[in-house]
Amino acid sequence: MGEPITDGIQRRSSEDNGTGASTQGTPPPGYNFPTNKLAKTMQDSTKIPLVLVACGSYSPVTYLHLRMFEMAADYFNGHQKYELIGGYFSPVSDYYQKEGLAPAHHRVQMCELATETSSTWLMVDSWEALQHSYQRTAVVIDHFDDELNNNMGGLTLPDGSTRKIQIMLLAGGDLIESMGRKDVWASEDLHHILGQFGCMVIERTGSDVWEFLLSHDILYEYKENIHVVKQVIYNDISSTKVRLFVKRKMSIKYLVPDAVMRYIFDNSLYATKLTRKRDYVSFAFD
Repeated sequence: MGEPITDGIQRRSSEDNGTGASTQGTPPPGYNFPTNKLAKTMQDSTKIPLVLVACGSYSPVTYLHLRMFEMAADYFNGHQKYELIGGYFSPVSDYYQKEGLAPAHHRVQMCELATETSSTWLMVDSWEALQHSYQRTAVVIDHFDDELNNNMGGLTLPDGSTRKIQIMLLAGGDLIESMGRKDVWASEDLHHILGQFGCMVIERTGSDVWEFLLSHDILYEYKENIHVVKQVIYNDISSTKVRLFVKRKMSIKYLVPDAVMRYIFDNSLYATKLTRKRDYVSFAFD
């Protein structure tokens, strides 16, 4: 087994400038950053405009993935500091060696189908999926910062001024707990992600994220930038279970959106042997 790779593995790449931040290269051919569902104005111009980004496999995207965004939206509704203006799914590339990983174009399309008519604020960004190498989470978050604040110039307010958009990583409890592993995350990237952007954590029933934060120096240092929401209604739908149900010819209705279910069957996804051999440890959104 080689070096473990996770959703947030912090290995150096050619895009790393050595500080935990990254430099953005040339966008992939035909790529356009989606902004069609971003709020154009703010209800309260004294707040900071916020965009949530969820990195993961999404093989396939499930109702739990969609619910995580909605739980985060409830948390920020009426928040004193932030006003939520949009959210993005960012599927990993094909170079993320994970068991059951369907080709990137299928996973991007399923996320599109799950959000195009059901949500007024969720979008799918294909930049990470189109990359020809595995991208660290820090690089992906920097990409969103570059697109929204450098290329787009932030959010324009009614008086003509602009305000920087705050990017925040949306994560499950498993991912935040993986940040305590030094073989998974580099400390400089944790400082970069949590210090500059922050993290919205959806806590699983029975777990205690705050107890974990107390035991980890870097996470505790940035505890003010880590927002935690508990699942009030327990939901343990996973992409792994959906793939297994498809393989066993069991129903997946009401586990994934109908359009995603039809896409899976129309393209014969997950019906045969696993798409990728699992030879890496993973804490990504499954």
